[in-house]
Amino acid sequence: MNKNVKKIVLKSKKQVYGDMLGNNASLFQGEGFEFTELREYVYGDDVRKIDWKTTAKQGIPFVKVYKEERELNVVVVSMLSGSTYFGTVKQKLDVIAEVVATLGFSAIKNADLFTHMIFSNRLYAFSKPSKKIFSVHKAVEDVVAFDPLGKEADYKALVEMLIHRLKKKALLFIISDFVGEIDLKLLSKKHDLFAVIVRDKFEEEPKELGYLRLIDMETKKSFEGDIDVATLKTYKKALYENDEKLYREFKKQGVRFTKIYTHDDPTLKLLKKM
Repeated sequence: MNKNVKKIVLKSKKQVYGDMLGNNASLFQGEGFEFTELREYVYGDDVRKIDWKTTAKQGIPFVKVYKEERELNVVVVSMLSGSTYFGTVKQKLDVIAEVVATLGFSAIKNADLFTHMIFSNRLYAFSKPSKKIFSVHKAVEDVVAFDPLGKEADYKALVEMLIHRLKKKALLFIISDFVGEIDLKLLSKKHDLFAVIVRDKFEEEPKELGYLRLIDMETKKSFEGDIDVATLKTYKKALYENDEKLYREFKKQGVRFTKIYTHDDPTLKLLKKM
């Protein structure tokens, strides 16, 4: 275990098994339920359980009623394309490794099954469901050791792979920077889906850099250009439109999500959202 992996593992384990989580059994409170029926909304019901399609048809709010399952099937997917090889504070890749560690240790602490996958343009790593701490160590090692350069994110292939492989309903976490054409509708219908968006602030608020020679981390192609005000305006507009569409689709599909920047503490951000 190299120093970086050891640091991530020890920090995340201390946070999950220490005082940070308080009396919570895990980060996954309120999940692991199987749908049984619909009933009219009553005051105090969780608004996240409202079935909007039925509500629209009936004209009054209806909520989904769930039966609690004994054990969660926690599946964490690290989407590691070339764009994750970037960071001004920390590499996005390292932040993703911390998220994997936090989710993995939380699953093990709660006696749930933990599975980890690495995907970009295809499946690169897959661990069988486990309740052993070693499986989390291995997942972190796999992320840190992975070389994302020259690999492009293929979300369509990711969805097809997960639909084929995940036969049992899962609490599914997808960790990525989520830039591009992304449709998780089919996955959200079958699984409890949570998207963890990992970004660097500089990606969203870049500064003028002048004339530079740059390399596209996903294609490894180099190009030259003037990173001036007009270029930045076009870039920021495209990213804003990407994110607006992404958030709109997530809300429509019932996908919960949070955004973690490279200067954030991943565990604290996850706790605030989950």
